[in-house]
Amino acid sequence: MAVAAILSVIAAALGGNGAPLSAGDAAPGAPATRDATGIVADDGSDPLDDRAAGAVPEGVTVFDDDQPAVANLDADLLAAVRRAARDAADDDVTLYVNSGWRSAGYQDALLRDAIARYGSAAEAARWVATADTSPHVDGDAIDIGPWDARDWFAQHGAEYGLCQIYANEPWHYELRPDAVSDGCPPAYADPTHDPRMHR
Repeated sequence: MAVAAILSVIAAALGGNGAPLSAGDAAPGAPATRDATGIVADDGSDPLDDRAAGAVPEGVTVFDDDQPAVANLDADLLAAVRRAARDAADDDVTLYVNSGWRSAGYQDALLRDAIARYGSAAEAARWVATADTSPHVDGDAIDIGPWDARDWFAQHGAEYGLCQIYANEPWHYELRPDAVSDGCPPAYADPTHDPRMHR
């Protein structure tokens, strides 16, 4: 896929402050109708809006400890992202959290939503992992925005051990401490190329 086409797909998936349209890994296309996919809970609530399970309201930063998506991140990842966010602020860049820690149930809801959106589990897997394989469930991944923060992280993330893991997800960062001295490893094309997704 050409770079312009990839950027077009990514841009179509983003809204507001650069957050994915769903609270999960960004995915292009129109949002699925929750009622039609069975994602709405028995009580009529939308599990993708459950903050206790990892949903992130607009405007959350890595310093918002009252948000489970932030508070439940791995301590080393959170410390590195906070250091980076402070330094980014010196460059007039504000980092927002689009997604962080997620409960297994929340990850399952995101995957069901992605399957409904894309029409197959194989295509959904390019954007959303299972609860058993997602690093978000372990608190080992953070999705950041908006675009200027992503650009700043692309240039400086390795200095903090923070690496973009998937070429199709410029918002998804994980901690790779060796990156401080060795640089980030090459990004996988998408999650389906990541050996962790096949365990």
